[in-house]
Amino acid sequence: MTTAQASGSGRSAALIATLVVAAAALVFVLLQAPNAISASTFTTPIGPVSTVQERGEAAADGRITAADGQIEAGSALSLYDGSPAVAGLDGALLDAVRTAAAAAAEDGVDLRVNSGWRSPELQQLLLDEAVGTYGSAQEAARWVATPETSEHVSGDAIDIGPWQSAEWLGRNGAAFGLCQVYENEPWHFELRPDAAVDGCPRMYRDPTERVR
Repeated sequence: MTTAQASGSGRSAALIATLVVAAAALVFVLLQAPNAISASTFTTPIGPVSTVQERGEAAADGRITAADGQIEAGSALSLYDGSPAVAGLDGALLDAVRTAAAAAAEDGVDLRVNSGWRSPELQQLLLDEAVGTYGSAQEAARWVATPETSEHVSGDAIDIGPWQSAEWLGRNGAAFGLCQVYENEPWHFELRPDAAVDGCPRMYRDPTERVR
C-alpha cells in the first residue's frame, strides 16, 4: 500500500467513525423526544399566559408603560413592589396575598406577581391582541375581558407565578380567602373572604360564563 493509499484509508475510517457517532446521537435524541413531549404536555397549561399577553407586543409602540400596569418582559414583581401593577390592587386583596405568601415561603414557594392592576388602555390592547391571535372576538373573550368588565382594571384580580406558586395558591388559597375563579386560568385569583369558612365557590369555565 502506498503512502497516499494509507492516508486515504485513514481518512475514510475517520469519516465512518464520525458518521457512526452522529447516527448514535440522532437515535438517542429520537428516543428521548417522546418523553420530552410527554413532560411538556403535562406541565404546560393550555391557553395564553397573562404575562406573555401583556409583554409581547403590548408596549411596542411606546403607548403602554409601567404606569398602565405593564410588567417588563422576563420579570415578575414582588408583592411589595411600589409599581402601579401592585400598588393599584385592592388593599384587602393585596393584604390577603401577602399573608398567603408568608405561609408559602415556609413551604419554600415564592409567590410573585405576573400581572396585577391594569389600565383600561392596556386591557384593550391585550384584548385586541387576543382577537388577532384567536381569530375572533368570541374566542378572545374566553381569555381576555373587556376594559369595562376586567377585574384587573378594577384592581380586584391578581395573576400569580411561576406555575408552582400558582399551583400552591390553588391548593391553599381558600384559607386566606383567595380563590381561582376560572377553570382555564389557574394563575388568576380573586378575593373571596367567605372562602376561609365555606371554601371557594364553583369556578367559571372561562370569563364568558361570568355574568357581570
